[in-house]
Amino acid sequence: MAKGERRVLLVLGDYVEDYEAMVPFQALQAYGVSVDAVCPGKKAGDICRTAIHQLSPAHQTYSESRGHNFALNATFDDIEFNKYDGLIIPGGRAPEYLALDASVLELVRKFSDSGKPIASICHGQLVLAAAGSVKGRKCTAFPAVRPVLVAAGAYWVEPETMLVCVVDGNIITGATYEGHPEFIRLFVKALGGNITGSDRRILFLCGDFMEDYEVIVPFQSLQALGCHVDAVCPKKKAGEICATAVHDFEGDQTYSEKPGHNFTLTADFEALDVSSYDALVIPGGRAPEYLALDEKVIALVKQIVEARKPIASICHGQQILAAAGVLQGKKCTAYPAVKLNVVLSGATWLEPDPIDRCFTDGNLVTGAAWPGHPEFISQLMTLLDIRVSF
Repeated sequence: MAKGERRVLLVLGDYVEDYEAMVPFQALQAYGVSVDAVCPGKKAGDICRTAIHQLSPAHQTYSESRGHNFALNATFDDIEFNKYDGLIIPGGRAPEYLALDASVLELVRKFSDSGKPIASICHGQLVLAAAGSVKGRKCTAFPAVRPVLVAAGAYWVEPETMLVCVVDGNIITGATYEGHPEFIRLFVKALGGNITGSDRRILFLCGDFMEDYEVIVPFQSLQALGCHVDAVCPKKKAGEICATAVHDFEGDQTYSEKPGHNFTLTADFEALDVSSYDALVIPGGRAPEYLALDEKVIALVKQIVEARKPIASICHGQQILAAAGVLQGKKCTAYPAVKLNVVLSGATWLEPDPIDRCFTDGNLVTGAAWPGHPEFISQLMTLLDIRVSF
């Protein structure tokens, strides 16, 4: 490993929480950290099914539905502990049985004994408790994990909100994925990372049934860098939600769609001062199909372009750019089904082969789909002069 490089391990299992697996996985890669995602009994290329866990005032606990399929990129049995600088344990239901796996507990103890950073969130702390790694440590978790952590000798920190994170020595714990920005930022700091250029204001253009990953991963990744990030939707206000869609390939001729997490907006569309933002991000999914028909959306995009500020658009988001007439003479990519929009708008089509390819042309970053988030976010960071150094 070259000087300054960092490599971390992400331990997963079936029905790991969808956000809690993918957001740190792709965010850290965008920052230049190598991340190996593994699962006991599975190999690189195998998948873990994920779960969408969501709290609702109408229910006493969270609901569960099917999320994306997460493709592992390393083999658990091939792990060489000395190659890694840190460990991440997501939540969901996977920790319930990973906490019974002797090989997982042995691995956790190695990280704990070595003093290398361990970041665990939500139900992931069940694994830390089973490994004996929380005795005498301050930590938090999803509230239902409290009895186990107390029994394991931890000093319980009640999460007043689901954003709470706690650091005690080399152990970082978070309550839920709502706290990802601080959770990831603390882990980057524990790895020796230094963030510069984070005083940026970034606007997300959202709508119902935008793709779940394509809003949350860049949104929380940029927040973790210290950026001020706002999300707006026409005809909606701060505090209201947009429903999202899980788009994934599961053996059919095109992607499947399942309900995703609810995404909470942070600003009012009608009250926007577009000039106060340094960049615009447009997620994909099905929202761009109808957002492209909204004249206020088109005007917003044109204002950003005329101000020569960066725009990062992914997947079907380029339908909005095409409708706004701002792709003329540009080189860009998109989800392949959007090629017609791109070509008819006067742009030069760049084939996304493989599907995680992203391209920058001037102030425009385009990506084909959510597997390309690490490049997508990294290229936007470059335009904004945001850097993470180790």
